[in-house]
Amino acid sequence: MNLKEKNYITVMGLKKLEDELNWYMHIERPKICNVVSWAAALGDRSENADYIYGKKRLREIDSKIRFLSKQIESAEVIDPEKIKSETIQFGATVKVVDENGQNKTFAIVGMNETDAGKNFISWKSPIGRALLGKCVGDDVVVTTPRGEIKYIILEISYILLDIGEFNVN
Repeated sequence: MNLKEKNYITVMGLKKLEDELNWYMHIERPKICNVVSWAAALGDRSENADYIYGKKRLREIDSKIRFLSKQIESAEVIDPEKIKSETIQFGATVKVVDENGQNKTFAIVGMNETDAGKNFISWKSPIGRALLGKCVGDDVVVTTPRGEIKYIILEISYILLDIGEFNVN
């Protein structure tokens, strides 16, 4: 990760990352270590599928632990409820209307918090970048791979977002 690049995340997003890291470190990794130890005790490891798969899975888990640790370490935590601003900033929930009269609501969140189903968009996405710094009543033109989309900003709020809990599945 580029040191100059910010890793903004909401309070709830950080909790979700910490819960995921905790699960890998204290539940999943020990479980796989036990499988590898059991499989190694069986003898010949060269054709032992449990051992080979277990070692591969441990490498994946260790990689995920390193990734999550770096994300948490570099996180710049923002609490949307503490923001008092007339302009759109990270953590804002923004209600817009498009050129077809369709109302949409977007929440501007960190890279690890996006959820298309909830309209949680990254501050680095085309829509997120276009909205940042704007005010109620402003027109916004968003350039996407599908073309330009025009929005008018109707409402800006700063609320605690339900990012959801870490789910193993």
